[in-house]
Amino acid sequence: MFRWLTTWAWLVVSLAATAQDTTSVRQLRPVMVRGVSPERFMAGLKVQRADSALVDAYRYQSLAELLALQAPVQFKNYGPGQLTTVGLRGTSANHTAVLWNGININVPSLGQTDFSTIPVAGFDQLSIQYGSAASCVGSDAVGGSILLNTTPAWQQRGLTASIGHRQSAWGSYQTQAGARYANRWANGWQLSGKTHLYSGFLAYKPAYTERNGYLVEPLQTGQRGLIQDLFLRDSRNRQWSLNLWFTDTKLTVSPSDPVGRETTQSGAYRALLNYSFGEAKAGRFLSGHTLLRLGYIRDLLDYGRGAGFETNPSRTRTDRLLLRAEHEIEQTMGSQHLSIRLGAEGVRYEAQVDGYVAGTLHEYRSDLYALVRYQPVARLVAAINLRQAFVTRFDPPFTPSAGLEYRLLDRRGWRLDGRANVARSYRVPTLNERYWRDLGNPNIRPERGFTQDVGLTLGRSAGNLNSSLSLSAFRNHMYDWTYWNPSRGYRVENLQEVLARGLEAQLQLATTAGVWRLGGFGQYAYTRSSQLAVYDPYAGDVIGKQLIYLPLHTASATAFAQRGQHRLTLTWQGVDRRPNTFDNSSYLPPYTLVNLLAQTGVRLGHYRGQATVQVDNLFNEFYLNVKRNVMPGRTVALTLVLLVDTNSPTQ
Repeated sequence: MFRWLTTWAWLVVSLAATAQDTTSVRQLRPVMVRGVSPERFMAGLKVQRADSALVDAYRYQSLAELLALQAPVQFKNYGPGQLTTVGLRGTSANHTAVLWNGININVPSLGQTDFSTIPVAGFDQLSIQYGSAASCVGSDAVGGSILLNTTPAWQQRGLTASIGHRQSAWGSYQTQAGARYANRWANGWQLSGKTHLYSGFLAYKPAYTERNGYLVEPLQTGQRGLIQDLFLRDSRNRQWSLNLWFTDTKLTVSPSDPVGRETTQSGAYRALLNYSFGEAKAGRFLSGHTLLRLGYIRDLLDYGRGAGFETNPSRTRTDRLLLRAEHEIEQTMGSQHLSIRLGAEGVRYEAQVDGYVAGTLHEYRSDLYALVRYQPVARLVAAINLRQAFVTRFDPPFTPSAGLEYRLLDRRGWRLDGRANVARSYRVPTLNERYWRDLGNPNIRPERGFTQDVGLTLGRSAGNLNSSLSLSAFRNHMYDWTYWNPSRGYRVENLQEVLARGLEAQLQLATTAGVWRLGGFGQYAYTRSSQLAVYDPYAGDVIGKQLIYLPLHTASATAFAQRGQHRLTLTWQGVDRRPNTFDNSSYLPPYTLVNLLAQTGVRLGHYRGQATVQVDNLFNEFYLNVKRNVMPGRTVALTLVLLVDTNSPTQ
């Protein structure tokens, strides 16, 4: 399968490279920027773009490793290369939506995404959205969402190709090859695309078997994937696009133990086909552009112990067929600007899971939504969003939200922005929670919640210094939180009423001193998330206790110094102790991690070479994952990258 995919990727790059137009460059027509992401309608919510320099430095690692330095997220890490899930603002992994080009890719059976399987490279934009965005995104976005987007490079022309290799401890490696290409023909047609291949192996087998009385769990993980994006636009501004993302991961825990080893193989095949047309016209209120989307996602998961993985593994397969239609109206009236996005979506689910009561399960979900963004003056933006979901044998709640952003101060280089948002949220229980044999509960209610979010951002631009300080406060009250109840043999029930509240602060600085660029980023989060009520008379000792594995305090900081193509980056991450029992009677110890990155490069014409030396856990800190096993100590990695760039901007 992957041999065929590699051939396909090579053909795409070759055709794009050989199809370069030899006619003179012409003036491009004005175009409307079109996007599938709902970020523009998230007024009042905190949306953070990942730092591009740090993204480039971590492009040969997983998204989990990058997010730990960029956002105050709560990780549930089962070990290096193993399942790593992310919760935002005191919620669980089931309350974090992961959107790939506007489509939720959480696995329907589990309701979450394994961030250890998502490569940092391959996406043009990475954003973290905090707080409930169910009205914009749909189910799962209770604590927030991770937005992975790809955009066409219409203003470029030519080919950029790269190949790189990262070598790390215990024989671990990651190899990537990719190309970006763009072209414009004399008849006004344009092509933009990207092909990205990756393959890697991660091993964890230190010389010691325990540290400070805790065991080391050896493992090995192999991963490979393909990301393919193609965009085509004609002279009438009609646009077609195809997005593909195929991935395959095989994890083996205790690989040298023929009886006790555990093997998990997961795969995902994702495809999106988009067609957009039309544009807004003055005086015609309903004019705008229309987007039609057809998507297909297949998620696979096989699990087995010992030789059972080869002979009789437990299998899970879920398929989703998605159809979405959107029409966006944009009107400008003097200084006022109005955008309205009306949409409908239908999804057909099919699941074959060994643990379910029925052999093959079918389910239908649909959404109707209206997103409104109004800017009456330059310093004020308001948004009102409405969504109603429909699910087979289910009744999700109506989900509205309202947000406001206002420029409070803009004077002498100082800027002060305020924002506020109130929203209702919901989560449709996973297929496992409803249909797992004996333990699932088909009558379980959807989770629902109400969130409030306020924030201030102070910015300063003075000479060579740019700085910003952001403060946020949030409150998220959730009802009918689903729970695998241990007192009932781990049967799923609506047992919890949870209140999450907290404060967040982020500081960013950047300056120049002669030939040097200096900068830093720091953040801190206080998150208190506890149960207000339970519907089990024997669980009273958990009332008011911090949710399991959730630290009260988290912080991180990044500092860099750069001269030309030479850059030195130091990162620090601090995590408070985490309760590992529901009654908070036991905790995982706190820890701090320091990483060091030294990067350099050389350029010769169209060719560029880059080298990075990375030292993770510089001070060999001892810390544990949620299985109470020892995480890696100090490790060193070397990354070498070669790039060929023939791109030139269009005139």
